[in-house]
Amino acid sequence: MNFQVNTIKRFFKKTQDASPTCSQLRSLCIDSYYLALYERSIPDEADWFYTPVYTTCDLTPTGLPLPFKSPRIMRSAIQLISSIWPYWNRTEGADHFFIVPHDFGACFHYQEETAIERGILTLLQRATLVQTFGQRNHVCLKDGSITIPPYAPPQKMQTHLIPEKIPRSIFVYFRGLFYDVGNDPEGGYYARGARAAVWENFKNNPLFDISTEHPTTYYEDMQRAVFCLCPLGWAPWSPRLVEAVIFGCIPVIIADDIVLPFADAIPWEEIGVFVDEKDVPNLDTILTSIPPEVILRKQRLLANPSMKQAMLFPQPAQARDAFHQVLNGLARKLPHDRSVYLKSGEKILNWTAGPVGDLKPW
Repeated sequence: MNFQVNTIKRFFKKTQDASPTCSQLRSLCIDSYYLALYERSIPDEADWFYTPVYTTCDLTPTGLPLPFKSPRIMRSAIQLISSIWPYWNRTEGADHFFIVPHDFGACFHYQEETAIERGILTLLQRATLVQTFGQRNHVCLKDGSITIPPYAPPQKMQTHLIPEKIPRSIFVYFRGLFYDVGNDPEGGYYARGARAAVWENFKNNPLFDISTEHPTTYYEDMQRAVFCLCPLGWAPWSPRLVEAVIFGCIPVIIADDIVLPFADAIPWEEIGVFVDEKDVPNLDTILTSIPPEVILRKQRLLANPSMKQAMLFPQPAQARDAFHQVLNGLARKLPHDRSVYLKSGEKILNWTAGPVGDLKPW
């Protein structure tokens, strides 16, 4: 499998370029350094074309990613590569892939209702999208997309490992928001009410170690827990899923219709527990009814190093890591059907479609 990396000059403010968040997002975005190992010097022989567009590096003053200018950034990048090289125009992106690690992928918004209204950016309708968002039968997940795990810092997690012999004395563990008062003041919309239901039903339950506080021992605590809650937030996915797998804590996945990453490498049904959002009030009964032998089997599977490796983006890339899982996903989509190649002068995509604000130059 051969690649052509479309190298374009990137513009960031110094504060953004130096931001740890932005650096992490670049790691998740499959840096062109690694793809260069597979790159062909003759673009006509490439199976895939990749343009590193770091749309999530548009940050707030506090370092959080903003999706609102992402469509303009992406459109500008596509306009540039289509004007410089002939390869985009011959397929209108059908042999290109882009990384869109936003809450709702290429719908480019963190609130689901608005993301659905926006839909996937028109210029990306034919491209393959590599994204953290995955939910079955959803407007923001197009057929053929590759779902990946969110980025979690491998080196940082490695420094927090504790001896395996330490017993798991916490039954259920969770740290994070239960309500998002700033963005959902009336409540009930954030996490479709699932996180609120966790708090209201189990805040005083001694089996549940749950809080909004994020202690310095967070990683160590996950290694002392049997079950780690991985509920949806604004979107179905969460870094907790990666953290739970890395630290051997059985992930309790509360996100209806979620599409999980790399199902061919990670047997999610065997290592995790899936709880419907409507059944959250019965979470204590569900978890305490799981037989000990089933728990032990899940823990043994989670202890497999290859399971952990498939969830991480280490630098440099390592065999069977998440980067190579993405390559496997791209390889399975080959060869491209001849129908993706357009006739001379043929156009399918509407370059003027979408909200007016998205059409402004970046």
